[in-house]
Amino acid sequence: MSEERPPFPPFDEAGAWKKVLGAEAAWNTRDPDKVAGAYSLDSEWRNRDTFLKGRDEIRDFLAQKWARETEYALRKDLWAFQGNRIAVRFQYESLDLDGQWWRSYGNENWEFDEHGLMRRREASINDVAIKDWERRIFGARGEDDTEGIPLQ
Repeated sequence: MSEERPPFPPFDEAGAWKKVLGAEAAWNTRDPDKVAGAYSLDSEWRNRDTFLKGRDEIRDFLAQKWARETEYALRKDLWAFQGNRIAVRFQYESLDLDGQWWRSYGNENWEFDEHGLMRRREASINDVAIKDWERRIFGARGEDDTEGIPLQ
């Protein structure tokens, strides 16, 4: 029996938003096991200049990432969707081990299998050093931050 992660493709707008907000919520837990569980066992990733294959590599990568990027807080937004693909733009802020705050901007292209697991993720990300007073993302998105997003 295969694992399943609804909603399943082909996505409508509400289903695409559910995937985006579900991914955001999972990433904001900073739990590598929880996040890696949304990917197929043979998932392929490109994250900046790093190429990964499979859940184990993804889990290890995320554990190392969140050991370096503390106070991590993420926002993802749906950019486009069609069939089994979703495009996302995002921003996150994190504090590095030297005490420098960063805001990272990026785009992701996602492809899902028939069970709703992500089988491909392509991420392009740019980092900008910021001061503490320039921060604007403080923790996970609140329910009031989803107003106007079609989730039905």
